[in-house]
Amino acid sequence: MTKPSKARVRHSFERAAPTYDSAAAIQRRICDRLLATLPPLTVARLLDAGCGTGYALPLLRQRFPHAHAIGLDLSPAMLQRIAAPGSRVAGDLENLPLADASIDLYWSSLAVQWCELPLVLREARRLLRPAGALALASLGPETFGELRQAFAGVDEYRHTLAFHSADEVRHMAVAAGLAAVDVQRRTEMTHYPDFKSLLRAVKAIGANQVGLGRRTSLMSRSAFQRAEAAYEAQRTSDGLPLTYDVITLHART
Repeated sequence: MTKPSKARVRHSFERAAPTYDSAAAIQRRICDRLLATLPPLTVARLLDAGCGTGYALPLLRQRFPHAHAIGLDLSPAMLQRIAAPGSRVAGDLENLPLADASIDLYWSSLAVQWCELPLVLREARRLLRPAGALALASLGPETFGELRQAFAGVDEYRHTLAFHSADEVRHMAVAAGLAAVDVQRRTEMTHYPDFKSLLRAVKAIGANQVGLGRRTSLMSRSAFQRAEAAYEAQRTSDGLPLTYDVITLHART
């Protein structure tokens, strides 16, 4: 499964840094639910891998008040927006600039889907100390299914990324040397009043136009109108739906 280039992902999230927090309600909800599933742990040092603007860092500090927290992200612009105390590191989740067996908790919420997951999990295993824990949330293949359906009859461009299934995530975690692997899947829904609002929200969180086969030119007015009409056919009483197929992984060393 080919992922977008690091340069493309970094550029997308650099541009999204000023708007991310205003559009990230469902990302916050997913993060909160991942935190609620953490078991009791003894943590002296933790890593928020792909921390973005740092929403999870104060929540993790509340849960583990004596732990040293490290926020790591590929985007320096995201890191600059973090207000919470702790270390800040610009880095790649596939090649982390941290020492072997140096952390007790590897945490990541909605970041690893942009990466080669086997490499991410091997790096997580390398960093974790004995009896260390991993908790992450990623996205599954049904994510943004409504967008794919709306654009299916409009053009041949790729409008969403391909994501790993829950079974694939489980196999990768075991192959990386992690133990007590627990993978869960659930659907989170959000709704928008109209098609333009939905597309603006996706752009504001940096999740647009990052994959291979993406459109590199402006969409024609007629193509936009056809996609809009196709999406309107999916409208519910709550508005235009957008699905997040959430996969969570908990594991131990």
